[in-house]
Amino acid sequence: MSAVEIKKDIHWVGVVDWNVRDFHGHTYTTKRGTTYNSYLIKDELIALVDTVRAPFTEESIANIRQIVPLEKIDYIIANHVEADHSGALPKLMKLCPKAKVVGTAKCKEGLYRHYYENWDFQVVKSQDKIKLGQRTLTFLEAPMLHWPDSMFTYIPEDALLMPNDAFGQHYATSFRFDDEVEQVVLMEEAAKYYANILWPLSSLVLRKIEEVQKLNIPIKMIAPSHGIIWRKDPGKIIQAYLSWASNETKKKVVVVFETMWGATEKMARKISEGLIDAGLEVKLYDIARSDRTDIFKEMLNAKGFIIGSSTHDNDMLPNIASFMELLKGLKPKNRVVAVFGSYGWAGGAVKELEEVLKETGIQEIKPSISFQYLPDEEGMKKCYDFGVEFARL
Repeated sequence: MSAVEIKKDIHWVGVVDWNVRDFHGHTYTTKRGTTYNSYLIKDELIALVDTVRAPFTEESIANIRQIVPLEKIDYIIANHVEADHSGALPKLMKLCPKAKVVGTAKCKEGLYRHYYENWDFQVVKSQDKIKLGQRTLTFLEAPMLHWPDSMFTYIPEDALLMPNDAFGQHYATSFRFDDEVEQVVLMEEAAKYYANILWPLSSLVLRKIEEVQKLNIPIKMIAPSHGIIWRKDPGKIIQAYLSWASNETKKKVVVVFETMWGATEKMARKISEGLIDAGLEVKLYDIARSDRTDIFKEMLNAKGFIIGSSTHDNDMLPNIASFMELLKGLKPKNRVVAVFGSYGWAGGAVKELEEVLKETGIQEIKPSISFQYLPDEEGMKKCYDFGVEFARL
């Protein structure tokens, strides 16, 4: 795609990756692709904010050249070290001979350890500024949102915030702005992004938003590093982040299970039936056939989790075990949780599920239910009642 003007003399010069289907070592599926957003600011001095993933370097360079010759770029702002935002830097620095790289101290360290180049680097801290002419770049450190080097760049003259990975989505589209796309899809991808990347950092997210709010700076546009630019209603995504970071939930239960010969699946369906009849919204997933990225998105606003597994080698099955390790890393808080399962000659899965849940820090772990082999008619009624009782809790 060609460059797109987002404010007068500020252009999106990123790229759309239509075909990427996974991120972060295959832990995050990107069914709708993504974008790598880069922003060129043309003033008395010229600044490029963030770059793109290395395979897309030439496409981004072509977009920049539509606006200015590369040798005229004075600053390249590195809000984040991660390779999907810095991969084009080595080539760009060869083509931008006078450019100075700007970032945090951790960013300088991280870029060197990625590319082993001694670029001209200017270390900045929160509230440091660079005057470009009519515009000013103001920097705000955002450590662990989501790497130690992370930083936001703000232009007060345009009330424009460029927060890199915050407020983004993995969403490839021919449109650039929030008012041009379907809102349900946009917020679904934003929630998935938060759940799978920022959820464990929620306390830091809250603190950073509060810090920005105390600065009392207007924000009329948010231009993140992935996905859509928020120009119509940037407050919408800020309020969503406040809700997610505060662990606000609704009367909804996500049931996730893995089954060997069908007994655990029968239990899962009957438990879900009890939940639904009690008036709750329910999402039911067989982890062996479902996308865990989507499951975590659904768990983000669910008050209850119920997790089940058949027993194999005195432990839970492998797909649910992998899922539980990722859930442990996301550190959900203020949830009501229970487990269930089936076993043959010896149990073990239910106990192991309970142990992993304790490691997540979830306090409200309710009594479990399990059966040897297939539950009979009375056992199925107990599963139904288990769902009804969980709904009451």
